[in-house]
Amino acid sequence: MSSAETAPNGNPPATSVPRTAPPLMEVRDLKMHFPIQSGVLQRTVGHVRAVDGVSFDVRQGETFGLVGESGCGKTTTGRCLTRILEPTAGEVRYHQADGKVVDLTHMRSRALKKFRRDIRMIFQDPFSSLNPRLTVLEIVGQCLSANGIAKGKAREERVAELLRQVGLRPEYMRRYPHAFSGGERQRIGIARAIALEPRLIVADEAVSALDVSVQAQTLNLLNDLKARLNLTYIFVAHDLSVVEYICDRIAVMYVGKLVELTDRERLYKRPRHPYTEALMSAVPLPDPNLRGTRSPIRLTGEVADPAKPPSGCYFHPRCRYATDLCRREAPPLQEVEPGHLSACHFARELDLRGAYPPEPKQQQPAEPA
Repeated sequence: MSSAETAPNGNPPATSVPRTAPPLMEVRDLKMHFPIQSGVLQRTVGHVRAVDGVSFDVRQGETFGLVGESGCGKTTTGRCLTRILEPTAGEVRYHQADGKVVDLTHMRSRALKKFRRDIRMIFQDPFSSLNPRLTVLEIVGQCLSANGIAKGKAREERVAELLRQVGLRPEYMRRYPHAFSGGERQRIGIARAIALEPRLIVADEAVSALDVSVQAQTLNLLNDLKARLNLTYIFVAHDLSVVEYICDRIAVMYVGKLVELTDRERLYKRPRHPYTEALMSAVPLPDPNLRGTRSPIRLTGEVADPAKPPSGCYFHPRCRYATDLCRREAPPLQEVEPGHLSACHFARELDLRGAYPPEPKQQQPAEPA
């Protein structure tokens, strides 16, 4: 998709990143299993497989999307990448600016401190993620002081500059969070995230708690900061319209596993996994003339329990294309075409519909007799 084109819903495209771009982070077989404890002695009787063998690469300069239903493990994945949580197993290889590669998976807090400057997080709830007892100066400036970057007057000047970058007035730095709207609070959270000049930001449902008009402003701000500060994003979301607007490549998660991964245009035009097809059928059509041209796919049954997942493909109890093979064997995440991965036994055979009706073919004019 060229820069002059638009996304299928009429939105301008996200910045395209070539496939040859070097990786910034490589995730390999990442797992996060939470123990289930029972009895007086709190013995472990099982595990919740919140993230169960996830692998992907994040390229420098791109916005990589993680999407799926609530409880699919996308937020837990983001927290493992930032080491808010220590993963159960797997590797998170981070490529430093000097070319060295380090595994962040089980690194201790003291060793992690230098990498926390490079990898930052924007949290979902702008109301609970800001300490109500601290001023904006203290909220944004804490990381500057903790990392020995700026103190006193220099810290105030740096916080003032950060507030300008996110569209807030510097004189607001003496105010407390209760004095701001939800959108303004999220801008404060963004200012805190970019304060240490990071290379990678994990945005966990960064606009889901905001009104639609404020969502658009925040997304435009994130895109602007990405271009000006040379950032890379991992964008965790469930709203497929938002993901389509901002992401270059998208990974779809279901019950702790990746089921599909490709660039935005191919995912929305021709998904290769039945779960993705169901998600795409829920994307609203912006053109009134197209409404009523398709019906949403209603999945039967409940989402699989990550503590007791079904045999074979986790999606098979809700899949209308499932066969005995799906019930017996778990499909691997494999490449069905260059740059397009799917975890479905029949990814190459199924003709799945995308988010938008196919464009009508133009009829050729009849030749004169």
